[in-house]
Amino acid sequence: MTSAAGTGRRRQDVVYRAGVYGRHPRVPTVYRALAREAKRRLDARAYGYVAGGAGDEATQRADRTAFDHWSVVPRVLRDVSRRDTSVELFGRRLPAPVLLGPVGALELVHPEGDLAVARAAAAVGVPMVFSNQASVPMETTAAAMGDSPRWMQLYWSTSDELVESLLGRAEAAGCDAVVVTLDTTMLGWRPRDLDLGHLPFALGKGIAQYTSDPVFRRLAEERAAAAGTPRDPQPRPNAAAVRALVGMSRAWSRATGMPMREALRSPLPRAAVEVFLGIYSRPSITWADLAWLRERTRLPIVLKGVLHPDDARRAVDEGVDGLVVSTHGGRQVDRSIAALDALPDVVDAVADRVPVLFDSGVRSGADVLVAVALGARAVLLGRPYAWGLGVAGEDGVRQVVEDVLGEFDLTLGLTGHTAVDQLSREVLRRRP
Repeated sequence: MTSAAGTGRRRQDVVYRAGVYGRHPRVPTVYRALAREAKRRLDARAYGYVAGGAGDEATQRADRTAFDHWSVVPRVLRDVSRRDTSVELFGRRLPAPVLLGPVGALELVHPEGDLAVARAAAAVGVPMVFSNQASVPMETTAAAMGDSPRWMQLYWSTSDELVESLLGRAEAAGCDAVVVTLDTTMLGWRPRDLDLGHLPFALGKGIAQYTSDPVFRRLAEERAAAAGTPRDPQPRPNAAAVRALVGMSRAWSRATGMPMREALRSPLPRAAVEVFLGIYSRPSITWADLAWLRERTRLPIVLKGVLHPDDARRAVDEGVDGLVVSTHGGRQVDRSIAALDALPDVVDAVADRVPVLFDSGVRSGADVLVAVALGARAVLLGRPYAWGLGVAGEDGVRQVVEDVLGEFDLTLGLTGHTAVDQLSREVLRRRP
């Protein structure tokens, strides 16, 4: 957006005017303090699920360290009184090069989960990428966003019929693109979750896109009908097992409208979890499957998780519409190349034929500027808004996003630039 004040000045004005009356921001404006506050408020399972990475979390650390290798060289005596932070993606003019990336099982962090994020995204005007592992059906979040832009993430299930159904729902929900996540054909080795024995999906959390889908519900009903008496000895129920059953039943009740009392007696909630665990992702997908996908949706197809320039070139040759350079926030492969280190080679390989987006390690507006200068058309924000959600719900998400956009606007101007397309590698210096 363009204005004399700019998003950064307006954000500062709101904060400092409130400070005169003793009111402070609801969530910390620096990421490290924000993450600490979220850890203080959340239980161990919720915090571990969002904070955790693969293995020793070397990739997470590398994603952040990669930003420390770059410095911006400010220029002076340029008129930066009016700045335009907007970018265009797939026919939409967005207020800034920022989207809210998909984060699964957000009900762990806040009861309203994705719905609170959707309202905050719409209020600020940034797109939200609906998680395939959402805690709220896409139709509900889409309704909360009105005409605001939204995309849909897709995990390629072992059921092609379910994939086709999800694509059709994304189109009907007004999504502008489908983001096919390629780096999670299997769950990575995540010690924080393993040590707690915690997989939210096994408890019926984060599977609302599935339980609200007619194809998936039919599969769950078939599974329940086919189930016989278990032949293996079953452990005696305990408090944890009872809580798990209640959680599964509540998730099924919310998705289907089945009364809670009936859901507790029904085999369907457990069958739904078992079906999900069986079809969640498909490690056998290959380049040949992209043609099938293209035939079944009119939406632009964006491949997420591309880190090698050869894969980027192949993707464009196969006719995809965009790429996201990503390590999945360091959650899938430990000792992976950092996403930011991979970005320049991917951008060069694509040579402007399709937009290249970026995620993994973005914590601030200054980080956004560095990624855009290295060639990203836009970035996907993840953990920061999840922590904002945990600290202050919808208001927390909105503040985190406004803070990132405000800092990006100010950094753009303070480095001597007035528009996003002025950013290039020429404004950066690689540190030794």
